[in-house]
Amino acid sequence: MSELLKKIDARTKLAGTNKLEILLFSLGIDQRTGRKETFGINVFKVREVMRTPEITSAPEMPSSVEGMVSLRGSLVPVIDLAKYAGVISDKRPEIMIVTEYNGHTQGFLVEAVDTILRLDWAAMRVPPEMITNRMGGLVTAVTELDNGTLVMMMDVEKVLAETAMYSDEHAFINIEPLREERMVYFADDSAVARKQIERTFQAMQVRYAYAINGMRAWEDLQRMAGQAELAGRKLNEVVHLILTDVEMPEMDGYMLTKMVKTDPRFAGIPVLMHSSLSGQSNQKLGESVGVDAYVSKFEPQKLSMKIREMLKI
Repeated sequence: MSELLKKIDARTKLAGTNKLEILLFSLGIDQRTGRKETFGINVFKVREVMRTPEITSAPEMPSSVEGMVSLRGSLVPVIDLAKYAGVISDKRPEIMIVTEYNGHTQGFLVEAVDTILRLDWAAMRVPPEMITNRMGGLVTAVTELDNGTLVMMMDVEKVLAETAMYSDEHAFINIEPLREERMVYFADDSAVARKQIERTFQAMQVRYAYAINGMRAWEDLQRMAGQAELAGRKLNEVVHLILTDVEMPEMDGYMLTKMVKTDPRFAGIPVLMHSSLSGQSNQKLGESVGVDAYVSKFEPQKLSMKIREMLKI
């Protein structure tokens, strides 16, 4: 396992290549279906992998939250992903993946980890409706490996939002509307994130349009650029800001930014990267492809302030 995790340190050359590296894991054989599903998580979100330590139970927690563990002096909540995903297995999860994103650290209990794979986002597809319905919106992308194994990217942002037991209602209270009309285009594959972005824009009274991944965003933006040209207008008169997530099937946020920044039709339109991958290394990767600013997900106040600053209002 230590050899597996050694690979996680050298991840600084993926920006603008539309590639990602994922850690594969399983939750056991589901007694209802007899299948053993394979899931993936971006290695940028993995801090370490360990044998499941002793867990201290905590009262009044969601059923999938097993309790807390102490890691280097910090209390970390532990989530049983099989319970959360509705996988019924008679095996106790033996592995804990310690994850860090959105400014939070949490442990995910899984049956086993497999390997780290480098894939192209173009090979990651929007999940078919059948999988979306069966998994309750928990899967944001799927891909098939050479051996026929189906890998599902888990929406770990959704997991955090639904197990952290905090309300975000207060986060929108003091967001002030803009004094001038503005249009923002955004791309994000997480339904949970899209909902919060929309609520932020609604509070700001910003017009917006969106896509569920970078490829669809790029197709939309190209169409809008063509329409602006036909109307004899510059696109930056129509779209005033592009907001993009990093991790998205078909085309990630780094590649989307690179495409925008190398196309003269998009001159004058700033790009704001909005991601749960909030570490300095990820911000540097964004800067390397031309991102104008970076803000962490699930912080509506910071998002609104940054948008106001970039729109110069």
